[in-house]
Amino acid sequence: MSAVLHVRDVLPSEAESVRLFLEQNGWAHRLGSTERFAQLIASSQRTALAVKDAQIVGFDRGITDSLSNGYLSMVVVSGQHRREGVGRALVEHVMGENTDITWVLRAGREGASEFCSRLGFEPSSIAMERPRSR
Repeated sequence: MSAVLHVRDVLPSEAESVRLFLEQNGWAHRLGSTERFAQLIASSQRTALAVKDAQIVGFDRGITDSLSNGYLSMVVVSGQHRREGVGRALVEHVMGENTDITWVLRAGREGASEFCSRLGFEPSSIAMERPRSR
């Protein structure tokens, strides 16, 4: 019998557990210190944590005005749990029910474009990006 997936908001006390999960899943370059990452979580209007068998298997965060625009960031699912609906559940949790919001998601990783398309995202010819300094 497979474990039940639970998707919920991230609690402030879980920031370090989430940071460690992201570090283990190839995102160390984006995390910074424990304090900086806790601030990143606190500054995100929406977060989602996917848990199976008391283990974190996915994370997502979003920044939005909750009326018109939103940006999904760091949609991360552990390798052994991909293609099980975890990513979809995370994205749907963060986006919520308001279909009047235009959501943007960068799809630079392998397989991300196909994943985004299955969730109703379309390539955009109007987006511009000013990358962060390295």
